[in-house]
Amino acid sequence: MGDIFDGMGEIVAAFAANDSWAISEALNGEAAWVLGMILLLLGGFIIMMIYRFVPFIERHLESYVMVISYLTIGGIIFFGVIQRFVPGMLGMDFSNTPQWLRPWPWTTTLPPFLFLVMTWVGCSYNVKLRTHLAFSEFRTNMGRLPQMLLLSVDALLWIGFSWVVVVTGSRIAANAASNFQIVPGTNDLMQWWFILAVPLSFVFLVARVLENWFADFNNYRSGNELISQAVIGGDT
Repeated sequence: MGDIFDGMGEIVAAFAANDSWAISEALNGEAAWVLGMILLLLGGFIIMMIYRFVPFIERHLESYVMVISYLTIGGIIFFGVIQRFVPGMLGMDFSNTPQWLRPWPWTTTLPPFLFLVMTWVGCSYNVKLRTHLAFSEFRTNMGRLPQMLLLSVDALLWIGFSWVVVVTGSRIAANAASNFQIVPGTNDLMQWWFILAVPLSFVFLVARVLENWFADFNNYRSGNELISQAVIGGDT
């Protein structure tokens, strides 16, 4: 037990020193799992409270991030196609092509990182809508107690998945930072800025899980309907 506390202290000290190599080394210990669970639940609870007191953020945060990421990806790809084909169609060679029409080397490497952000933020959004781990058709025929038990199992499964992703994703982000990995085709755009979106997204996902479970528990106590049909692309 003492080793765990010592390891947690090393992680905190490494972050306080802002030393990416020390952070990467400290996160490789078993203490990262304990500290990861603590921060996951604490962060999820804090975000849930922010959602409760700031409804605008609760309704729009994830959808705004997804739309902005998607439009940015589409814009980069669209302009990249113009850069690759328009000069040839106009009979230009590289020497007389304007600088802004010459292909940028990062147009094929940056969109996958933005897609990473969009995907996992979207996962949090779909947990909010209950379109993941729903099984609504099967569960509507069950009694209220089994329904509540299965909803609780769903919450525990999501927290378990998120725990694994937060710890391992943080390790990958720290490793990328300690090795100064940049997005290919750029000079100073760091990969860990985008990789960090994965563990952060799962903290937001846990906030949605907690939010849903408390709503389910209140519905169970009050006798309201527990299971409703989820619609992909719908809203609550």
